[in-house]
Amino acid sequence: MRVTKGAQIIAGSALLALAVAACGGGEAPATGGGTAAVQPVRVEIAEPQHELVPGNTAETSGAEVLNALFIGLVNYDAEKKPINQIAESITSEDQTNWTIKLKDGYKFHDGTAVDAQSFVDSWNYTANGANAFEGNYFMGSIQGYPEMNPVDPDGEGEQVAPAATATTLAGLKVVDNLTFTVALTNPFSGFPTMLGYTAFYPMPKAAFGPDGKVTEAYGKSPIGNGPFKMAKPWERGKDQAISVVRNDDYKEGKAKVEAVDFKIYTDLNTAYRDLQAGNLDIMDQLPAEAIGSAKAEFGDRYIEQPSSGIGYIGFPIKNGADYAKNADARKAISMAIDRKTITETVFSGTRVPADDFISPVVSGYRQGACGEACTYDPVKAKELYDKAGGASLGPIEIGYNADGGHKEWIEAVANNLRTNLGAEVTPKPVEKFATILDDLGAEKWKGGFRMAWIMDYPSPENYLKPIFAAGAGSNYSGFDNKQFEEHIKAGDSAKTLEEGIAAYQAADDILLKELPYIPVYFYQTNGAYSQHVKNVKIDPFERIDLFNVEKA
Repeated sequence: MRVTKGAQIIAGSALLALAVAACGGGEAPATGGGTAAVQPVRVEIAEPQHELVPGNTAETSGAEVLNALFIGLVNYDAEKKPINQIAESITSEDQTNWTIKLKDGYKFHDGTAVDAQSFVDSWNYTANGANAFEGNYFMGSIQGYPEMNPVDPDGEGEQVAPAATATTLAGLKVVDNLTFTVALTNPFSGFPTMLGYTAFYPMPKAAFGPDGKVTEAYGKSPIGNGPFKMAKPWERGKDQAISVVRNDDYKEGKAKVEAVDFKIYTDLNTAYRDLQAGNLDIMDQLPAEAIGSAKAEFGDRYIEQPSSGIGYIGFPIKNGADYAKNADARKAISMAIDRKTITETVFSGTRVPADDFISPVVSGYRQGACGEACTYDPVKAKELYDKAGGASLGPIEIGYNADGGHKEWIEAVANNLRTNLGAEVTPKPVEKFATILDDLGAEKWKGGFRMAWIMDYPSPENYLKPIFAAGAGSNYSGFDNKQFEEHIKAGDSAKTLEEGIAAYQAADDILLKELPYIPVYFYQTNGAYSQHVKNVKIDPFERIDLFNVEKA
């Protein structure tokens, strides 16, 4: 899953959900990972939610850094199809039992080999419920997961879950240095498609201390296997940049630039002013109010292209305020939102009104699937809201992260709800996206909240299961529906991804009825870069291709 911090979906998935002086000019001192002779390329991010550990990184800012430090079993081509990277082959005769063979010669930044054990160790650690990793749920299809993650017997939260009976996944077996097997609990044709996601990256033996735990030092300075390596440890909450330098021993060749600083901002407008002044080099998402003029200002250095992201208003439907728990109220709120005007006015036409929980960039999307619930109808919305309880449901609060450029569209939604429902509505800015995610995870958040999702891997399943399945790491709404789970299981068990689409769409239909989240818009990427860099490309996962960025 990849939730996104920016107003751009999410890696996410990556949940949307989803976040300096002239580069190479010589007149400014180097920063971060640079030296007096090396000026880093400076990239805008928000502060990552956690330290930089693959299995515990489920938002776009942390993932952007990890994508520079790590590579996985697969990557994705221009058509969003998985292609083997570290994997030599990923095969199965029954879609349940998989054999993964690795290419030889890949190494971690400490010089140790990327081998089968490094993947198995990393996946086992992420799957261990005692570690409470954000990526834990992605290991849920592997045999042995329930023994590592026991749950409340009746699912009502009133009983204490039994103790775990295992610390490793029974379905993971090392065959030899370059081969391991994975046994799933059910057939899942889309399993290889998942394996480029952050949670499936390997970790070296150096990540683990004598107690078997990932060390604090590793989280601050992760040892990866990718084209860049950490220049120095990063202290979350203290350091305002994460500095990496080129890994000259990278098997696939040398990156074009020697160093990158991921500069942490709490306000997109501040970052944009730095970009305009040449004090920042790359932004993968611009503040909404800048989009209208950015194309003229940046010319060929302005990037506008389809994205995989979806922007939502979400609700804690089990533990939230009365309006958050009421399905008819949620539908009324959705019908009261003028998506067309918001996308055309606030976002200068660079967003598309959302009409499905599945993005148009993947197979399975259906135009107009949301139907009445996503159609602007103030009269019917008011009637439905009053019938659901109206004023007795209490004032509506919509939280959003102020570090992601969301103020304008959230206030536009709030005005829609005030005018069309007669409700008292309060937008609630929070400085950091990580704070909202933490409060949602702890079930402290009671009102509505802005959320977004960018795909982790190209499958309709990725827009459904990681966000809305019971117990999923990004299920911030608390949605729990057995029929939904059955449709997901049927889609997973199909012989091919294409054959499973109908089942995934049936699960999608349940979400469109219950609306734990309200889809508001489909993202486009609206980024820009300074005159000091060139060959800047952003993929549909909202990842900057830092390997091929060059100094201008």
